[in-house]
Amino acid sequence: MNTLDTIAAPATAVGGAIAVIRISGPDAVAVGNRAWKGHSELGRESARVMKLGRCGGDQVLAVCMPGPHSYTGEDVVELHCHGGAVAADQVLQAALSAGCRMAEPGEFTFRAFVNGKLDLVRAEAVGEIISAGSRMALGLAERQLAGSLSRKLGEIRDALASVLAECESHLDFPDEELDWDPDPAGKLAAPVKVLTELLAGARTGALVRHGVRVVISGMPNAGKSSLMNRILGRDRAIVTAIPGTTRDTLEETAVLGGIPVRLTDTAGLHVSEDPVEQLGMERSRREIAAAEVELRVLDSTTGELGDFTAYDRAIAVWNKLDLAPDRKLPELNCPAVRLSAATGENMETLEEVFRRMVWGRGDHTEPEFAVSSRHAAELKMALQVLPEAAEHLSGEAWDLAAIPLRTALEALGRVTGEYADPDILEKIFSRFCIGK
Repeated sequence: MNTLDTIAAPATAVGGAIAVIRISGPDAVAVGNRAWKGHSELGRESARVMKLGRCGGDQVLAVCMPGPHSYTGEDVVELHCHGGAVAADQVLQAALSAGCRMAEPGEFTFRAFVNGKLDLVRAEAVGEIISAGSRMALGLAERQLAGSLSRKLGEIRDALASVLAECESHLDFPDEELDWDPDPAGKLAAPVKVLTELLAGARTGALVRHGVRVVISGMPNAGKSSLMNRILGRDRAIVTAIPGTTRDTLEETAVLGGIPVRLTDTAGLHVSEDPVEQLGMERSRREIAAAEVELRVLDSTTGELGDFTAYDRAIAVWNKLDLAPDRKLPELNCPAVRLSAATGENMETLEEVFRRMVWGRGDHTEPEFAVSSRHAAELKMALQVLPEAAEHLSGEAWDLAAIPLRTALEALGRVTGEYADPDILEKIFSRFCIGK
């Protein structure tokens, strides 16, 4: 991305009460003053003061935030107008006509990264806050934006840099009687421990950020669509007493037991000569095979299992508890829950069983930080080379020890952005929305 231009874009979604057009760059103040007219011009003397004026034929509030004390680290002007699509576009076009270009996706945050306002870990957290699909995901992203993970990585880098400096001192001053550390290899124990703990949280990070792929399956009229609607909290799937109402898959995102899920409702599994139903069931079986958790909905009023065979990724959901509260049901070698999707009775039990299956226990406290897959790949590389560094340090092979130490430091630097590859940066920031 070209960071020399002045850029502009809507910083809010269209359709709200207020729309914000953000302008950032070396000519942001000049562009703002050409697009917006008030009783006095925008400038440093009126920094962070909202001023009323007009832009594009409408009354617009304007505020100037001089760099480096702004989100991007550059001069920033924001124009606050009415939130309608036409009104916001009118102000945006006035800004563009005044001498700037449209921002690319994530370009404001990219400039914040380039100008040292955010490291790459915190910049990624901005995107994760926007895309958070659960309270846990939002909390994790907020802590990452506040610098919790960056500080932990900084501690590791400081410890490794200290050991590397020890190696280089030995190489530069081999005959000097300096205050050498008696056990430099021992100083790697703490970084190894922390890296191991961070990597152990990678699965948690993936689940919190991307959700669990869950499929709802079962025989026709067992209540699969009713269960999906109950989890979603709205009538998404059509529910009738006629078996086979759902013939295709329905996919939605939801939160179950505090965990984000990618939820798929499927066609009922049974014997049918109908070619359309057969296609639907074939798709259902593919979804079951690809799912991380299967919610197999069974009818409590009949107690029939159909073709269901218990296995480690399945939860048996005996539905219609309200219609058959006392019926004796078959024992299964997998977690089983009795509930009513129609009334919501015992849904909290399903949530507890689901949490236990995903986390390995019923309750799961929010992690202070959980690394992403990108972070995990680099941290794994750093962790893999540290035993080699410790071995060379113990043998006082200072030149050989320095090589894996530098490798580990570079891997950590790629996480924080100190050694970021341009292609990686492009991939990260292109996922952001325009205006962020």
